[in-house]
Amino acid sequence: MGNVQPTIVAYPDFDVLADIKAIRKACKGLGTDEEAIINILANRSCPQRLEIKQAYFDKYDDELVEVLKKELSGSFEKVVIALLDSPTVFDAKELRKAMKGAGTDEDILVEILCSRSNEEICAVKQAYNELFERDLEEDIAGDTSGDVRNLLLTLLQAQRDEGFEVDEEQAEADATELFEAGEGRFGTDESVFTTILVKRNYMQLQATFKIYEQLADSDIKDAIKNEASGTLQKCYITIVRCAKNLQLYFARRLKHGIKGIGTDEDTLIRIIVGRAEIDLETIKDMYSEKYDVPLKEAVSSECGGDFKRMLLAILH
Repeated sequence: MGNVQPTIVAYPDFDVLADIKAIRKACKGLGTDEEAIINILANRSCPQRLEIKQAYFDKYDDELVEVLKKELSGSFEKVVIALLDSPTVFDAKELRKAMKGAGTDEDILVEILCSRSNEEICAVKQAYNELFERDLEEDIAGDTSGDVRNLLLTLLQAQRDEGFEVDEEQAEADATELFEAGEGRFGTDESVFTTILVKRNYMQLQATFKIYEQLADSDIKDAIKNEASGTLQKCYITIVRCAKNLQLYFARRLKHGIKGIGTDEDTLIRIIVGRAEIDLETIKDMYSEKYDVPLKEAVSSECGGDFKRMLLAILH
């Protein structure tokens, strides 16, 4: 919200033919010229990268993704392939991956569905259907249960008010209702939390949280932690964080992906590639403000090789 900055913008001197020739050359012969691939893909906008993919096929009758898969491996391969999808298609693939096989990676469902705009959610539902010939709502209904299912299915309706108007009376009524539904009495009425958190615009929610904090004498997140658990708690906390500061939410997710034993490279790819043309520059600012270390430095110390070089190139 407000004035957010990307790290990747359209390359002004874009020459699709020169780019596909350079990529072709980088993949020919002994060894791969990874640096050439990084220099091109990390400095082209998504529409330009998709144009490269199409032009490569038109000229060489080869799928660029398949060519690169043969040449590359590991996390570097993953980030390169991610750059050759639109963010919507990439989201759809991540959601499918999160639900395929044994167990569901609910963290990915929560991150994507709780942080996207109405337009993004509608687009991802369509992309999911086109890619997999499956219905995203049906798959999520089948893979989740109870209050989590209700919340995610409500989010998939993409009915959040996305205006910037704040109705103080509504904020007061909502705050009171949240208080009464939660710690105001025994047991929590989840449907009240879901309706308010999923439908109201972010500015309205900020006003509601302020009033709630006066009523309850505690932060809304503390109340959620006391009243809900597991994935439902994660969903609510995620929506609260996104409403308060979307870029700070992504900075937190990156920190979570970087810290501790083993780096969650999929999360780094999802956020760094997915937000590069939206607000990644602002996420970088939030990261260094919150954690007193530049994001590039954190990535540099936790990742290695061409994967690290590509992420740093996207982070600019």
